[in-house]
Amino acid sequence: MHARASAELSRVIERTSWLSALGHERRVDRLPDGRTALVVRVLGAERGEVHVLGPRTQATLKRATFERALLVQFKPGCSASLLGVPARELTDRYVPLEDLWGRAAATLASDLVRAPDAGTALVHLQRAFTARRGSRWRPTSAGLARHAAYLLEHEDSRVEGVARRLGVTSRHLRRTFDQCIGVAPKSFARAARLQRAVRMLNRSNDWGSIALEAGYYDQPHLIAEFRSLVGLTPGAFAERVRR
Repeated sequence: MHARASAELSRVIERTSWLSALGHERRVDRLPDGRTALVVRVLGAERGEVHVLGPRTQATLKRATFERALLVQFKPGCSASLLGVPARELTDRYVPLEDLWGRAAATLASDLVRAPDAGTALVHLQRAFTARRGSRWRPTSAGLARHAAYLLEHEDSRVEGVARRLGVTSRHLRRTFDQCIGVAPKSFARAARLQRAVRMLNRSNDWGSIALEAGYYDQPHLIAEFRSLVGLTPGAFAERVRR
């Protein structure tokens, strides 16, 4: 189930998902997408944990057991100022929020675990982010990172072309992504292509057409990238999703 964030949170939060497993094991896959997320796992009566899931450079395909869980996914370039650390410090990591926020995280965790639904949880998040507004570390180039990420995702642009278009050097863009997004621009572009291909899997098995439409050179390029980033062929991954 998805919940709608407030106007203020919508500027930094891309989506929220409220998952219910009722104590059963559930498939939880995370593919590279250049995003950082907050994960709230409710394990039982008023028991739970809140972690920050950093941007992935490799897919994690696993199963997990929980009562219910809330996933809050930040927009590219928006997590660093909210969490208070450069995005690169979270890459490929699963970090307790308490390690970043100290005692404030324990209070938020208690509120989130008790929240009856995603809407209530978002109210608690809004309050926590507002309370930390004066103490947050703010990257200087977050706006540049967000703009570049948008171009790489929606216009299938090359990194060098995006840098020229934004009036910065490729090196400056790499530093900006390191600080604000947590992966290099080329890694972000690879993840964007992968995500485009994944969205097409449900409507077609024509790997050649999917490859070209998603931005790959050809079908072998698509297969090689899936093996590299996901550890499966496109066909094997599609079969996993359908099960």
